[in-house]
Amino acid sequence: MPPAEALINAPEFTVSELSSALKRTVEDTYGHVRVRGEISGFRGPHSSGHCYFALKDESAKIEAVIWKGVHSRMRFKPQEGLEVIATGKLTTYPGSSKYQIVIEAIEPAGIGALMALMEERKRKLAAEGLFDEARKQLLPWLPEVIGVVTSPTGAVIRDILHRLQDRFPRRVLVWPVKVQGEGSAEQVAAAIRGFNALPEGGRIPRPDLLIVARGGGSLEDLWSFNEEIVVRAAAESMIPLISAVGHETDITLIDFAADKRAPTPTAAAEMAVPVRAELFVEVSALARRTMLCWQRAQEGRRSELRAAARALPAAGELLAIPRQRLDGAAAALPRGLKANTHAHFRRFAASSAKLTLRVLHAQVSHAAQRLTINSERLSHGARALVRRRRDRFAGLEVRLKTSKLSNAQAQRQTIARQRERTLRLAERARRAVATVMQRLDARVAHSGQLLSALSYRGVLARGFALVRDEHGQPVHAAAEIGPGAYLDIEFADGRVGATADADRPVATRPVKPVAGEPKGAATPKRVVKPVGQGSLF
Repeated sequence: MPPAEALINAPEFTVSELSSALKRTVEDTYGHVRVRGEISGFRGPHSSGHCYFALKDESAKIEAVIWKGVHSRMRFKPQEGLEVIATGKLTTYPGSSKYQIVIEAIEPAGIGALMALMEERKRKLAAEGLFDEARKQLLPWLPEVIGVVTSPTGAVIRDILHRLQDRFPRRVLVWPVKVQGEGSAEQVAAAIRGFNALPEGGRIPRPDLLIVARGGGSLEDLWSFNEEIVVRAAAESMIPLISAVGHETDITLIDFAADKRAPTPTAAAEMAVPVRAELFVEVSALARRTMLCWQRAQEGRRSELRAAARALPAAGELLAIPRQRLDGAAAALPRGLKANTHAHFRRFAASSAKLTLRVLHAQVSHAAQRLTINSERLSHGARALVRRRRDRFAGLEVRLKTSKLSNAQAQRQTIARQRERTLRLAERARRAVATVMQRLDARVAHSGQLLSALSYRGVLARGFALVRDEHGQPVHAAAEIGPGAYLDIEFADGRVGATADADRPVATRPVKPVAGEPKGAATPKRVVKPVGQGSLF
C-alpha cells in the first residue's frame, strides 16, 4: 500500500459531491438504453402512484422505477414475472448508493412481431365489419342456461360457478377445451359453433348465453383468442356471447367480436345474471308501493262514493212513483188476462172452423198434382241433360282423334329432322376424326424424323464408333482407359470387343489446382480396372 503521506495531495470529496459526480458520469456515459429482463418484485403502483421493481436475468439484477405520469399513459402495464424490453434513462439513487433505470416505455420481449400481426389482423377483420356495434346482440336479462367455454381444470370455472351461486344460481353447461397451446384455437371455435348447433328443445338444452373465459397470462399464452378462426366463430354466434379472457389489461381480438367484454371471468358471471337478493328487495318494494297505491285509490273512491251518496235523494223518494205505477198495473192485470184469453179463444175457433175434411182432401189432391208435375219435369230434365252430355262427348271424341293425328304427324316430322341432324353430325364427326388422325400421323412422322436426326446412330453411320468400358459406360478420353482394360466398340453395323494396348503409355491430363490446396497435390483420376486379355478367337 502507498504510504499515507502520498495521499495527502489527493482531492477531497464530500459524500454528496461524490454521489453527484457518479450520477453525472453514469448519465453522460449511457444516457437512454434498452434493457431486456424479467420483472421481479412488482407489487403494483405505490401509494404515490410510482412503480418500483427490478429487472433481472440469470446472473444480474438492476433496479427500475416508473413515474406515476408515465405509468398512467402506458398501454402495456408491467406484471410480475413477465419478460420485457424496457427503454429508459440510466441514473443513480444517492440515497442508497445504487444505480437504477428510469423507465419511459415498456414492451413485452419477443412479441413485437406478434403485436404487429395482431394489429394487422385486427384491421382486416374490422374492415369486414366483424367488430361493428350494430351487429352486437343484447344479453338476456335472466338466462335459463349458460354455456361456458373454458378449461375444466382451472380456477376460472370455479370462480364463475361460485359467483353465479352467490348472485343467482342458473344451469351451467361447460364445454371443456384447451385454452393454450397447439390446437386450442380450433377447440374454442368448435365449442362456440357446437353450442350454436344445439337444437331448441333437444335432449341437451341450448344455452341462452355463452361465456368464453380464460385466466390471465402473457400475449403468447392468450394468442389462441387472437386467431381468426376463434374471432369468426364468436362473430357468427347467434347466442349472445361474453368474452372474459385474461385480466382487465389483457386485450384479445375476441373481445372486439363478442357481444360484451368482461374484464375478468368473475365479472362475466356478474354480467350474466342479476343479484337474486336485490331482486327480492326490489320486488318487495314494488309490492309495497303497489299496495299503498291501491289503498290510496280505494280511499279516494270511498270519499267520492260518500260525496255522491250525500247528493242523491232518499230511497223512498226515488221509489214512490214506480211504486204507484206498480200498484196500478197490478189492479189492471186480472182484466187484461181475461181479455187476452177471450181474444185467443176467438182466434182458435176461427182456425178450427177452416180445418174441415173437405179442405184436407183438397189440399192432399193439390199436393199430389204438384208431385206429378214435378216428376214429369224431372224426367224431361234428366233426358235433356243426358242428350247434352252425349253430344258433348261426341264432340270431344272428334277433337281427340284430330289432335292424335296432328300430334303423330308432328312427332314423325320431329323424328325425321332429328335423323337428318344425326346424319349430318355423324358425317362431321367422321371428317373431324380423319383430320385429327392425319395431323397425328404427321406429328408422329415428324417426331420420327427428328429422333433419327438426333440419334447417335446417325453419327455411327457416318463412320464413327462409340467406345464403352466394361461397365457399359461411354469413354470420353484416352486418359480414362487403363492398360489391359476391356473395351466394347460399337459401329453402325454391330459391336466388337477389344483390349487396350498394355505397351502404350497412359496419357495424362493436366489437372487444374483447386484453391486452398497445395500445388503438389494430385487429383485422383478414374481408371478402369485392368482385366485379363483373354482370347479373341
